[in-house]
Amino acid sequence: MYHIIANPHGGKGKSLKSLKKVEDILKQNNIEYVVHKTASADDATNITREISATPDSKILVLGGDGSYNSVLNGIDNFENVTLGFVPCGTGNDFIAASGHPKSVKKALNVILKGNEQYIDFIQLEDRRCLNILGAGMDVDVLLKYAEMKPFHGKVKYYASLIYTLIHTKWHKLRLTIDGGEPMERSTFMIGIGNGRSIGGGMPICPHGVVDDGKLDIVIVNEMKRALIPFRLLGFLTGKHVKKSYTEEYEGKAVKIEILDDSQFEADGEVFKSPLIDCHVVTKTLKVFR
Repeated sequence: MYHIIANPHGGKGKSLKSLKKVEDILKQNNIEYVVHKTASADDATNITREISATPDSKILVLGGDGSYNSVLNGIDNFENVTLGFVPCGTGNDFIAASGHPKSVKKALNVILKGNEQYIDFIQLEDRRCLNILGAGMDVDVLLKYAEMKPFHGKVKYYASLIYTLIHTKWHKLRLTIDGGEPMERSTFMIGIGNGRSIGGGMPICPHGVVDDGKLDIVIVNEMKRALIPFRLLGFLTGKHVKKSYTEEYEGKAVKIEILDDSQFEADGEVFKSPLIDCHVVTKTLKVFR
């Protein structure tokens, strides 16, 4: 039995079309399934929590990074669950890092073959993150994105990015990696990557690998403000990690203390916290891959 979790109104109709394709293929192959339609992230989390109480539960998630995050945060019994990803989001950043197919048919073929593998995720005290945990510029972009009306999709994201680059703010943070010496920084942004990219392909943490048991930690420090708009190409191609104002580390646990009014984001969800203490979790989350 496959449990399909989908928001039929997501992706401006894309989710509904993807759901029909998935159902058609399952019906053609006489495979049993049940569809759980959601209207919010809480719906997806709560439905997953109920499903994960039953052994050998196969959950197909139709959506993007936000949907995957909602389902991940609903798993109470990891030993009971295997996740299958059917991408129909706007950016599909986690899919790009994990190597799952982007087409619905190919993604479903991977699931039906039944090959299970473990992938990593980031555990915070009260939530989980599958792709990127960030602070600074990426949060500023998401906040601007939420209030920007004229554009849609990737155009809206990049318009928000350009605005943020022109109106840059520095973020005061204290960061500790694997229990080492605390590092106080005035930053443009910090990215903690299990995956690699945000915003539909911007490789903020270009060396993130979803199953290596490590986090790719990228700190972009304060730089000359006048040069920031000209650094955009570097962020779009991952070359920012080679610049003198950037520090890159590998680690398994990271603590970040906020020294101003900055916020965090996990898989695109913005939240406030004076401190986060996170670590990578391995050999726990099973997926079809």
